[in-house]
Amino acid sequence: MTDQRHHSDILFDAVEFAAKAHRGQFRKGIRVPYIVHPIRVAEILARHDCSQTVVVAGILHDVAEDTPRTLRDIERRFGRKVASIVEAASERDKSRPWKERKEETLQRIKTAPLEVLLVECADKLDNIRSIREDYGRMGGDLWDKFNAPKESQRWYFESLVTAFRSRTHGKALSSLVTDLEFEVQNVFGDEDTE
Repeated sequence: MTDQRHHSDILFDAVEFAAKAHRGQFRKGIRVPYIVHPIRVAEILARHDCSQTVVVAGILHDVAEDTPRTLRDIERRFGRKVASIVEAASERDKSRPWKERKEETLQRIKTAPLEVLLVECADKLDNIRSIREDYGRMGGDLWDKFNAPKESQRWYFESLVTAFRSRTHGKALSSLVTDLEFEVQNVFGDEDTE
């Protein structure tokens, strides 16, 4: 019982830490608090039977990238392993051009350890699901809220599927990639979606 209690305490601590760090932030183009995204990423990871460390990293994956909190803050609170996954899943410099940053992500996938691949894939899966949901609401206007046009987004998500597919080993990652591929097909498969 103590292990179970300790396990859930760490998860709730991570949710509280991330919620405070992302306070005042919203998803692009809609008034949904940003914290919904990392919680959905953690849910995806938990549903795929990922370890507690990976689920916690999923909750915290955007903290160092998008808030004043640092990797050092994460390491002090949640340990080196969680911090190293978060670090590996974070974009280095968001001031660089969009395509350059996305190409770096695709390169990173080629050599990243499994824990990082799981967090990255769950993150991209939640992103594409959000795009699909927003498309149903906004239609073609959806693409105006992004830093790159629809065709660039198509290239990126299709490239992600290929990159993750080349690294699939293990049931959880394979299942995540299948889900990602399905969602990418839903969003970009029909040329007449505009």
